[in-house]
Amino acid sequence: MATNESPAVLRIGELSRRLGVSDHVLRAWERRYGLLQPVRSAGGFRLYSEADLHRVQRMQDHLAHGLSAAEAARAAIGEQRTAEPSERAKQPSEVGLDGLADAARTLATALDEFDEPAAQAVIDHLLSMLTVETVIRDVLMPYLGELGERWARGSVSVVQEHFASNVIRGRLAGLGRGWGHGHGPRALLACLPGEQHELALLAFGVVLNRNGWRISYLGADTPLNELTQATTAAPPDLIVLAATAPERFDGLTEQLARLARIAPLAIAGAGATQEIADAIGARLLTEDPVTAAEQTPGATRPHTSV
Repeated sequence: MATNESPAVLRIGELSRRLGVSDHVLRAWERRYGLLQPVRSAGGFRLYSEADLHRVQRMQDHLAHGLSAAEAARAAIGEQRTAEPSERAKQPSEVGLDGLADAARTLATALDEFDEPAAQAVIDHLLSMLTVETVIRDVLMPYLGELGERWARGSVSVVQEHFASNVIRGRLAGLGRGWGHGHGPRALLACLPGEQHELALLAFGVVLNRNGWRISYLGADTPLNELTQATTAAPPDLIVLAATAPERFDGLTEQLARLARIAPLAIAGAGATQEIADAIGARLLTEDPVTAAEQTPGATRPHTSV
């Protein structure tokens, strides 16, 4: 079992990417030496903590100084047991609001200046200290909200907005890699016809997947007729539709109500209202994408006929 000193939030692939060590080697070190101490998520995934990451880093240091694998693993485990709290990786509560604000400003500057390496470095640094959920909820989503406001005021150009959005979209997509695998319930995520703003929905999918769900992601501007056909052929355990303006729902009440009879339906985004949700038999998601995903329960299927 993982210790209480750092939350287990990393999958083996993400751990491998950060460390530059293959997942095959990491599993071997876990099995042979007990170097890694994963926990199981509700969806059955093995999750690793920042403490696991730092033990591997210390083992790599010892290997570089000539220790055998077994000796290096014992040394890394021993150091972790005796380390002072100040020497351990910072946890979310220790980073503080000032640190998050500084990181957000640095990220904004890098993206404004089209400096992708610097922006990626900021995100890497945050992910080394904080959970994915914290980085998305407290840095990326507030940044995107501010970016939209700046664009509306004319204080940021179209090309700057496109560049920044595409950098963050790529990062979120990377966090969602392989999210259709597994044995958990399946969620189908899409934006309504004409809706191009998908980053909040993408963030929702990343966190929902980290809570055990499989994700079928359709993205922006999804034709509703084709969505309904696909859903009828293979009903998911949850459908989430997003829109930033109420008019995206105009004229779709009957189709959406039919969709809600095929599978549980939720609507989200600034364009979604309780009135619309009630009219089509859907659940309204009112929280930020991370919180909404964390609060989404396990699968339930309706028993009414289509």
